[in-house]
Amino acid sequence: MTFHPSSAWFLLLLPLAVLAWWSWLRPRERAALSFSSVRRFDHIPASFWSRMRPLVPTLRTLVLALVILAIARPVKSNESTKTFVEGVAIEMVLDRSGSMRAHDFKINGKDVERLVALRAVAEQFVEGGEDLGGRKNDLVGVVTFAGFADALVPLTLDHAVVLDALGQLRTAQQDEDGTAIGDAIALGVEKLKDAADRANADGEMRIRSKVLLLLTDGENNAGELEPSDAAELAAACGVKIYSIGMGTKGLAPFPMETPFGTQFVQQPVNIDEELMTKLSEKTGGKYFRATDTDSLLRIYETIDQLEKSKVEEQKLVRYRDYAVEPFTFAGFSVPPVLAIALIALCAELLLSSTRLRVLP
Repeated sequence: MTFHPSSAWFLLLLPLAVLAWWSWLRPRERAALSFSSVRRFDHIPASFWSRMRPLVPTLRTLVLALVILAIARPVKSNESTKTFVEGVAIEMVLDRSGSMRAHDFKINGKDVERLVALRAVAEQFVEGGEDLGGRKNDLVGVVTFAGFADALVPLTLDHAVVLDALGQLRTAQQDEDGTAIGDAIALGVEKLKDAADRANADGEMRIRSKVLLLLTDGENNAGELEPSDAAELAAACGVKIYSIGMGTKGLAPFPMETPFGTQFVQQPVNIDEELMTKLSEKTGGKYFRATDTDSLLRIYETIDQLEKSKVEEQKLVRYRDYAVEPFTFAGFSVPPVLAIALIALCAELLLSSTRLRVLP
């Protein structure tokens, strides 16, 4: 049990409760009549009621103390926090075409293929790490594409599933190779719209914005839908496209199996940056170019700052006021403080007017 912060200072008045003893302890006035001697009565034992005379000032002190305690408001506080989240729905649309096998990125000084660097940075973006705080309050999903688009992970707050899927991501086999950018964007937009509608309908969270992170290293050469048409669909659904062109310019080393083992051969690479820029600008997003792991990480940091979720906390404190409500003490249910004070006051008035009455 504690006292309400705004009323606790009334406890400073508690010493005033001892004033109830003033009439008992103050010097007695001299008697109007004198007796020759009262020694004959010294050996007469005191009666029960004479011994109970201090009970009157004791009850009066108790009443004053309880009233002061009631004014100080003894309470039990119950604090609850309600969190409102306006999150961001993020669909990561990732290229896994054969060109993602190019070894023009480094991790810890070691040459790695583009897809490995992509996985490492995407995992940090979702979970947090380096200068990335993670997206714990956001819905995250994964769409991958090569010759066709595939929804790998639905938009979810269970980011462990997302991280597991990213860890298993591999480049496409030759029979499914290609770069279907338009189909991938359309599939990502569909997933974002459906997830946002469900979240807003359930009331569990509010979607602050819908974001599609498109990461590719090539040109659209597969699929049924043109990227420009998919971008118009995204704009109509309120989805921003942040596109990242991944890879060096000109030539890039690709692994090739030979009788002498794996050899790296320089092959020309090209990214349709003009198309990526138009797709992003049409939806209110931005286009970035990542030529190494560090620049890719910086791009994710920029996007992380551009699309922030909003979390609000509302603290509610409920007080149970023991001055007017029963409470439990030492395992027993105790009446309200004011009720105890009233009972003590009634007892004091009754006794001081009857058996413990003192003549002035």
